[in-house]
Amino acid sequence: MSKFIYLTATPEALIASMLPPAEFGSYLSTGTKKRNKGQAIFFEVDLAKIEKLIDMDSLNKRCVAKADGKPKNSVYLSVYKVLELIPLSALKNLYLTTENGYTLELKKATYDNTREVLGKLHLFQELCPVTPLVASELTPSSFLKRLTDGSIPIVLPKLFFVDLKLGELATNPLSGSVEHLPYSNIGHLRDCLEILKGEYEKHMKTVQRLYSGSLLYRTIESGFYVGSKNEIIYYPYPSLSELENINYEFFRSI
Repeated sequence: MSKFIYLTATPEALIASMLPPAEFGSYLSTGTKKRNKGQAIFFEVDLAKIEKLIDMDSLNKRCVAKADGKPKNSVYLSVYKVLELIPLSALKNLYLTTENGYTLELKKATYDNTREVLGKLHLFQELCPVTPLVASELTPSSFLKRLTDGSIPIVLPKLFFVDLKLGELATNPLSGSVEHLPYSNIGHLRDCLEILKGEYEKHMKTVQRLYSGSLLYRTIESGFYVGSKNEIIYYPYPSLSELENINYEFFRSI
């Protein structure tokens, strides 16, 4: 049986498994007896590019089929500074799993920052290695660079985050419509966005310090981003109409 390596974002861990991505996502979200329930977000990792970073002898001894021939579900390889240590070139496609076990594959893409729209506000949910919800007037590439290039006291080695929908609030925080924005405490969100519009030197404002552990997949705007400084990997997220055609089961469950 083949061995797969996965980097899970929530919580952060490097895991070996004999399950292919869709089955692994179902295992993470529902467990082996369907008694568990929770989302899963994970990357597939290219084993050939991390062999020197892990104990391959231990991996080969532990990640083997069970006595009854069933595949090994998971073998934890690391739970500390995983994203920091894994080279970006080793990250393959990204997978999102709903709490009832349906998995969507997002293919990695080259990000063209020349197409970014300036002058609009963003809402970024950081996912790894830290997890605050942050409002910002920075574009995704500028936000990533600012938090990883050492230009401010808060420095991260790498960052994985998702761009969330703001609708009319992206340009009109105080009186823009909040229809179809299912965020808690909209008043606080408006205040954070308005502060960004009013203070020239302030580029980011924390909206929520603690991540709930559940991402509203319907609120994803452009997609997911991971990288460091000027190096960025982009995972575009389909529109809801596209998603309905691409993966109807996933679409129905969100």
